Amino acid sequence: MFYVYAISSEIRKYIYVGLTNNLERRIKEHNSGNNRTTKPYRPFKLIYSEECKDRIETRKREKYLKSGVGKEFLKSL
Repeated sequence: MFYVYAISSEIRKYIYVGLTNNLERRIKEHNSGNNRTTKPYRPFKLIYSEECKDRIETRKREKYLKSGVGKEFLKSL
């Protein structure tokens, strides 16, 4: 299974959307600073996750959530 997820910085106005096959591990990586893109925005909280059956479907959902409409949806949560 794959997951599309959105995390929000607890100290700055920043939402990151990604995909993974291990959600718990990926959130820990973001919060530990192993990801260069998200390191300055730590700590994070998970605001959205969705389980998908395969990587192709997951990538489509990730692209949607990264779009303007998708970001507005995430901000409304």
